[in-house]
Amino acid sequence: MIAFADLLERLVFTPGRNAKIALLRRYFATTPDPDRGIGLAAVTGELTFAAAKPGLIRQLAMERVDPVLFAWSYDYVGDLAETVALIWPARPTNAAPPSIAEVAHALETTPKAELPALVAGWLDASAPGVRLALLKLITGALRVGASARLAKLALADLAGGAIDADAIEEVWHGLSPPYRALFAWIEGHGPRPDPQAAPVFRPPMLAHPLEPPDLAALDAARFRAEWKWDGIRVQLVATPGGRRLYSRGADDISAAFPEIVEALEAEAVLDGELLVARDGIVAPFADLQQRLNRRSVTPRMMRDFPVIVRLYDLLFDGAEDLRPLPFDARRARLEAWHARVRPARMDLSEMIAFDTIDALAALRDGARAAAIEGLMLKRADSPYVPGRPRGLWWKWKRAPLTIDAVLMYAQRGHGRRSSFYTDYTFGLWRADGALLPVGKAYFGLTDAEIGWLDRWIRNHTTARFGPVREVDKTFVLEIAFDAAQLSNRHKSGVALRFPRILRMRPDKPAEEADRLEDLLARAEGRPRAHAPAVDDGGDEG
Repeated sequence: MIAFADLLERLVFTPGRNAKIALLRRYFATTPDPDRGIGLAAVTGELTFAAAKPGLIRQLAMERVDPVLFAWSYDYVGDLAETVALIWPARPTNAAPPSIAEVAHALETTPKAELPALVAGWLDASAPGVRLALLKLITGALRVGASARLAKLALADLAGGAIDADAIEEVWHGLSPPYRALFAWIEGHGPRPDPQAAPVFRPPMLAHPLEPPDLAALDAARFRAEWKWDGIRVQLVATPGGRRLYSRGADDISAAFPEIVEALEAEAVLDGELLVARDGIVAPFADLQQRLNRRSVTPRMMRDFPVIVRLYDLLFDGAEDLRPLPFDARRARLEAWHARVRPARMDLSEMIAFDTIDALAALRDGARAAAIEGLMLKRADSPYVPGRPRGLWWKWKRAPLTIDAVLMYAQRGHGRRSSFYTDYTFGLWRADGALLPVGKAYFGLTDAEIGWLDRWIRNHTTARFGPVREVDKTFVLEIAFDAAQLSNRHKSGVALRFPRILRMRPDKPAEEADRLEDLLARAEGRPRAHAPAVDDGGDEG
């Protein structure tokens, strides 16, 4: 556990991507089995402990610390695991901290009634840094700036270039912790793990944003065009070993969309866009959000938010790998497969006829009125290549909408930004003079701008609510967003799609910020209860 705690601490305070990969590689290279496999599962989000909840940690701390002192400390620190790790009054013990594998095994097998004493004993035996790692592992909230993809890149680095991260991705869903066979393969003393007929995920092909210089050099005759829909990118996999629906990030989302999984009867691997559609009309992204991030779904929700997959590509037809074929050939195979199988809840992405880039630009300019994000351009001879190879696929999104909004609240970030206020709630003025929140933004500023705004927030705080600070309503942010959706859940009546900060506007008086009524006039769709805003970057980019 000490080695894992050291890894987490270094990941938090290491900003560079390559440096994080090096830290992960060193951990995998120097930590023995099964600990390194459990650590890998923790970093990639593959560990969940149903009986160990944040409420248990809070209860243990409240039994040993004055409640008022704990509340003040939690308010100041803003993170439950960090607060408990620092304030925990350890009792003398001769016990040593458990290994990470011992922790995982105990949390899976210990009866719920015995967990409080077990966790308290671990905390007593550990220094603050190890306590923090224990608590983050138990609650599943690592937040150390290391994604599953970074871990797989570190594993590829450990293989010395003999195995790449995409090859690891293709066997990943056929494996389970502590990944002994995976490490044996990577280190050269075992065969490639055989997923056999398991429905594994294949790394997707992604697109580059189309910038003016790229557009000027584009040969229209070499490219094919499709609409870029406002849903989430998915991969459908059906093999003799099962059926799965994956997000672009390789998360298994089958349980949230069982009707799509049931409709995939023929053996194939398909690439497409998951959308809510009623009578053939695609609904705003806010409707799809009602069903995202759910472990199960009710019949009523399936009825109220019916989903389809708009198919883009066919990667495997049965056991045949079509990815080396050019796009035109794969498209022909996809059309033939769809005509032959006639799958329910799946249709084909429309191919857009065009002669010139100017004609295509005119179509793109009208995309917002049709609730479409923009266009995808795919070179006719492009194979399906994992990652983001430049020049093969382009995404040409419609221009974003913008508002000038007033900063209202701020909350600390996570990972290396946990010492700064980086999560910002902003609002617009209503006609009666009230300021109502319309969204939150988490990125868009440089580190220097974050530091400047953090100091402003601390100097202009008017109230605190746990980890949240309320500030003077005097600072304006220019916010970009892809769409606005009417929403009954929000007091303002509107929710924003993918808000981000374009720039700070200290030059603009707060009373000159935009009006809520103007935003409502631009909002799409009918009012509905709105789920928490998420965005998986779920398009072909």
